[in-house]
Amino acid sequence: MYPQQIIDALEHVRYPGTGKNLIESGMLEDDIRISGMEVSFSIIFDKDNDPFRKSVVKAAETAIHTYVDEHAAVHVHMKFRKQNAPLKSDEMPSLQAKHAIAIHSGKGGVGKSTVAANLAITLAKKGYKVGLLDADIHGPSVPKMFHTEGCRPVSTPVNGRNLIEPIEQYGVKMLSIGYFVDPQQAVVWRGGMASNAIKQLILDANWGELDYFLIDLPPGTSDIHLSLVQHIQLTGAIVVTTPQAVALVDARKGVDMFQNEKINVPVLGLVENMAWFTPAELPENRYYIFGKDGGKELADELNIPLLGQLPLVQSIREGGDEGMPIALQDGHPAAAIFEAIVDKLENQ
Repeated sequence: MYPQQIIDALEHVRYPGTGKNLIESGMLEDDIRISGMEVSFSIIFDKDNDPFRKSVVKAAETAIHTYVDEHAAVHVHMKFRKQNAPLKSDEMPSLQAKHAIAIHSGKGGVGKSTVAANLAITLAKKGYKVGLLDADIHGPSVPKMFHTEGCRPVSTPVNGRNLIEPIEQYGVKMLSIGYFVDPQQAVVWRGGMASNAIKQLILDANWGELDYFLIDLPPGTSDIHLSLVQHIQLTGAIVVTTPQAVALVDARKGVDMFQNEKINVPVLGLVENMAWFTPAELPENRYYIFGKDGGKELADELNIPLLGQLPLVQSIREGGDEGMPIALQDGHPAAAIFEAIVDKLENQ
C-alpha cells in the first residue's frame, strides 16, 4: 500500500452534509501512516458533534477495504476544528412527538413497510405533522417506497448543533439508512453499530414538532428494539402479520416482546395483511391464499384490537414499487382501509 492509493479510495467517500467527497472537502488530514498491512489517517470534522461523523468513518474504512486491500487493518482518527461545550441536562436532544408508534413484524415479507408508509401518508393527509423513521438497517425500503432513492440528507445548524435534515415527501418527514449508503451494497453491521445509527437518526435529526412519529422496525426481536425503547418513549406498537400460520407464530412473539416487563409498550393493535386475494375481473370474489382470519383470531386470543385486514391486490404492490403508495389515491378501496385503521388509532 502507498498513500496515493488511500487518497484515491477516499475520493469514493461522500460527506453527506455537502455532497462532496472527503478529498474535495479538505477533510483528510496530512498524516497518512502505512506500516505493512496497517494504515492510519485522520478525518477532520468542523465540530465534535457532527451528526455524520460515525457513518463517514465507517464508510472510509469500507473504502480502503474495497479499493485498496480487503485485508488491511484500518485505523481512522477523528479530529475537530471546533470543540462544542457539553450540553446541560436540560439541553439534551429529545424527540418532540406527541405520539411515537412502532410498526413491527415478527418476520420479514409480511408488508410491514407497506403498512408504515401508507399509515404515514394517511395521517399526513388528515393534516397531522408526521415523521417516519426507517429503522430497518439491513433492509431499508422507505427510499424506494417514497421515490426518494436519489435524495441525500444534509446537516443544518439548529441552536448551535448540526442536525440531519429529514427528507420530505407527500407531507411526511423521513430518514433511513438507505439515504446514506450505496443501495447496491449490503449493510454488514453488528447490533451495536446498528443501534447507534438508529439513535443518531432519532436524536441528531431536525424532526421539529410532530404529531405522529412512526418507526418502521426491522423484523424479529433484537437489541435494536431494546435500544429504541431506551431512547424514546413509545406511545404504542402495531404488529403486522399475514394470516399464514408461520407468520402468526412470529407475530405472537412480537406481541409478547412489547408486553414484556423490560419493554412494557402497549400494543395498539394488529394489522392482517394479504388477508385475501380478489382478482380485478372478479371484484366480489375472495380467495384465502394464506389462510382465513388468522390475524383476526390471534388478535381475539391475545385480547388486542384488530385494526384492519388488507387484501392482496396488485395496486398496493405497484404503489410501493413505483414510489406512490396506494394511500395517495383518494377513493381507492385499499386507501379507505388505511383511513379506517387511522381512525381506530386516533380513538386508541
